[in-house]
Amino acid sequence: MSTKRLIYFLVFLLAFSLLIGPKGWTQPKPMTSPSIITQAFAFEKGPYGYIWKIYIEAEAGDANMSRIASVMDQPGSGSYPPDWINIKSQYQKNLKGYLQWNARHVSGNYVEGTMITLRVSIFDKTNRESNVAVFYFTFESGVKDQYKLPAPFDQGGIPRLGYINIDLMPPGGNP
Repeated sequence: MSTKRLIYFLVFLLAFSLLIGPKGWTQPKPMTSPSIITQAFAFEKGPYGYIWKIYIEAEAGDANMSRIASVMDQPGSGSYPPDWINIKSQYQKNLKGYLQWNARHVSGNYVEGTMITLRVSIFDKTNRESNVAVFYFTFESGVKDQYKLPAPFDQGGIPRLGYINIDLMPPGGNP
């Protein structure tokens, strides 16, 4: 091998080793933490037309919280598309409040004892999803709002973070 080729080869090896070294392009990105829902609560029963309040408390991870996703599952109808609530700027680092859903069906028909499932998660500004809080709600006549809220939601002045805009289909799936 000529001296010129040997020099080119050594320069190539040096450049290549710098690229793949500890500060090169192959260095993995540091792990980042998404937002986390730290507390969650919702009553589990209510009559048709009940105003269901879903209480959540959350903290931002490495990026500010951006929006809340709500996905509802209904027996016989499956999962509905996610409903999105944008988080106001004052709540993007820490939030404590409730989401409101007015428990009604499109046609006004419902089946006593029908249980729906609601999954709530939070997305940050980098589109990372938090843990998922799962809630169950059963339509039951005669249930009154006689329960007390647990801490930390038992304080006054808990703000409404937004409305969940999902209308249920009546049993059978047609409005």
